[in-house]
Amino acid sequence: MSTHAEDLKLRLMTIELLRTAKYKRNITYRELSSKTGLPVTVLSRYAKGHVLPNTKRAKELWKVLTKIVGLETELRNRIRFDENGFFDNTEIVGDSNILQQAANYALAKFAGKRVTKILTAATGGIPLATMVANALGVNLIVAKKNKEVGVKAFIDETYILGKESGVTVTLFMPKNAIKRRDSVLIVDDTIRSGESQEALGKLVRRSKAEVSGVFSLIAVGDKWKKRLKFGTTVPVEVVTYLKSPVG
Repeated sequence: MSTHAEDLKLRLMTIELLRTAKYKRNITYRELSSKTGLPVTVLSRYAKGHVLPNTKRAKELWKVLTKIVGLETELRNRIRFDENGFFDNTEIVGDSNILQQAANYALAKFAGKRVTKILTAATGGIPLATMVANALGVNLIVAKKNKEVGVKAFIDETYILGKESGVTVTLFMPKNAIKRRDSVLIVDDTIRSGESQEALGKLVRRSKAEVSGVFSLIAVGDKWKKRLKFGTTVPVEVVTYLKSPVG
């Protein structure tokens, strides 16, 4: 992170992580002090918003706190698979604290990389994508499964939802939503097969723009890795990887 604004965001998101440790996970100041090496009084002033850590200390705190109450830990504590290998992510995508942490995570990972637009598919990825777009200070585009009234022209992409399902899904995106030379970050809450994210990538490239990266909270299994191959310069950042509970 190089700019003053980005430094400030880093310092603020470190405070949010500290507050999560103290107020959400009920870790005492004494325990936090022993892990961070900072006095209880200093940690208390940070958590209460009386003062912000400088950039150097914020980076040091971030590294320690993410190991204690990082986003991955929060996600894993909430994920429960059913007998069919699916999980309900309502508690995750509806938690503003988790979404804010995820946006901060994306900011840290993609800071310095050119991102001009965020693209997601309706509907599960919208809360996360909205927060990430706000953190990066760029506009959000949502590809929908139906044509929206009032939009004159669309770009669409159809894919099969699973090899054996026989179900096709079509994503529609307003034709001029992405401009030539845009650099688009694809955001979704979960990656399973990679089909949806691949379709979003095709929409970007059909708009003569580039995919700057893919960001997701959760990836299940590893079959999607064979599908999401946008090139060596396109990072795929996933917060937590889970083994598929079914074959």
